[in-house]
Amino acid sequence: MAIQVEDLDDQTKYRHLLTIPYQDLLRFVIEYLKKRSRLTFFFWLVCLFFLSLTVFARIKIAGFFPEVDIILHTVLGLIIFPLLCIPIHELIHIIPYFISGARNIRVGMDLRQYLFYVTAHRYVASTIQFIVVAIAPFLIISTTFIFLAFLLPGLWKWSLSLFLFAHATMCAGDFALLNYYFLNREKKIYTWDDAERKIAYFYEKIEERGGDREIGRKGEFENK
Repeated sequence: MAIQVEDLDDQTKYRHLLTIPYQDLLRFVIEYLKKRSRLTFFFWLVCLFFLSLTVFARIKIAGFFPEVDIILHTVLGLIIFPLLCIPIHELIHIIPYFISGARNIRVGMDLRQYLFYVTAHRYVASTIQFIVVAIAPFLIISTTFIFLAFLLPGLWKWSLSLFLFAHATMCAGDFALLNYYFLNREKKIYTWDDAERKIAYFYEKIEERGGDREIGRKGEFENK
C-alpha cells in the first residue's frame, strides 16, 4: 500500500529531514551543486564534454558556411531549441510520476529564479521514484540529441551541440536534488510537495537497530 502524507506524521517511523519553500529553490540548487561528490563531478564533466563538442563542431565548420547561417544556427542552439525543449523536459518529468501513481501533477515556474518545475501535490515519492523522475529528462534528451548531432550534417552539428550544452545547464536543479539524495544515500528518503503552499518536504524512514530506533534531529531549509 502506498505511503500517504499522514503516515509521515508518525514520529516513531519517520523523521523530518528538510523543508524547502519554492522561493528558496535557487539557493538550494546553488548550495547542493557546490557540495562535492561523484555526482556533481559527473554533472560538471558532462557540461564540459558538451562544451567541448561545441568547440569541436565550430572548428569543423569554420570557413565552410556563411556567417549569417552560423549565427542562425547559434540562435537555434542557444535560444530556440532550449525554449522549445522546456515543455518536453517537463513532460518527461510528468510521465514517471504518472506511471508511479501520482495524479494531481502540476507544472510551475518562477521567473525570478529562472526555474521551471513539476510537482505532484500531496503525493509521497520514494527514493527510487524521485530519482527516476529527476534524471529521466537529462538521460532521454541528451541521448537523443547526441545521436542526432552525430547523424546530421554541417551546421546542425553546431546548433545541436550548443543545445546539448544549454540543456545540461538547464538540468542543474535536477542534479542538485539528486546530489541531496546521493549525499544522504544511506537514508531511505520520502518526499512530498504541498503545491498549494509551494513547499517541498523530505522525510527519512527510521530504521530499527538492535531493537532501538535510531534517533536524529529535524532540519529545515528556510529563511531565518
